[in-house]
Amino acid sequence: MSGGLVALLDDVATIAKLAASSLDDIGAAAGRAGAKAVGVVVDDTAVTPRYVAGFQPERELPVIWKIAKGSLFNKIVLILPAILLLSQFLPWALNPLLMLGGAYLCFEGAEKLYEALTGGHEKEAADAAAIGTPEHEKQMVSGAIRTDFILSAEIMVIALAEVAQLSLGMRAITLFFVALLITALVYGVVGLIVKMDDIGLKMARGRLGGTRAFGRSLVKGMPVVMSVLSVVGTAAMLWVGGHIIVAGLEKFGYGWAAHAIHHDAEAAAHAVPALSGMVFWLVETLGSAMVGLGLGAVIVVLMHLIPRKGGAAH
Repeated sequence: MSGGLVALLDDVATIAKLAASSLDDIGAAAGRAGAKAVGVVVDDTAVTPRYVAGFQPERELPVIWKIAKGSLFNKIVLILPAILLLSQFLPWALNPLLMLGGAYLCFEGAEKLYEALTGGHEKEAADAAAIGTPEHEKQMVSGAIRTDFILSAEIMVIALAEVAQLSLGMRAITLFFVALLITALVYGVVGLIVKMDDIGLKMARGRLGGTRAFGRSLVKGMPVVMSVLSVVGTAAMLWVGGHIIVAGLEKFGYGWAAHAIHHDAEAAAHAVPALSGMVFWLVETLGSAMVGLGLGAVIVVLMHLIPRKGGAAH
């Protein structure tokens, strides 16, 4: 009996360890896999606010709630059963499916850059009247949930690798818990970010001078923060998508891209010993982003430019 209790407590400790790896401040203690999962969580948090931009304040939280429910549906109903079955019967299929999702992220990020360079902002201005309509809200929520699906898949696969040695039942319980925790973490932070200007407005109407000044600074600063997050979100798509592709190719035996990026990152880190860790991360991230941009640009050409040329000729 005591042996069974010890085994149960050990399983609970494993679950707690994996859950802790989802938190940015202690994720590094859970090892390399947990640290990678934290990176994807940060990317997911950076990507989502751009889907809420332009909505009336009273619709921001309801839209985030819709996206959060879609994210939870992605993780628990779609991704969790699929990766459990694949890990049990077709473990080799996880990597190509993840790479397919990575290619989609590369395409999304490159398409945003393409729109910005070819009049995407004019199109946004032309569509400004549609912002806030039920059709626009449905479109933005659907787009956010599609992007979330890819990021959620990588998070869940990373978590699965951390508990691959457990039984099927324990894997399912652990991943279910991770899905709940990460969804609450990501969309709780997103909700706080998009409502920060409203919080600042209430503080600006307060009695204390210091509180009012801080509130006004929040109101003035949040549009800048949202703009920065939009850029970070696009960069995150390219970084995460490129990383998935590079890591996937390495698993298939084509590790030249991963080795080249790692070599450049090590060389840059040695050149700046005082900031070696940060420099290594920056160079490795930039390398993955460049791979993502290159692949995404190819897909954008195939999906946009070639059909348009054909239409113009016609």
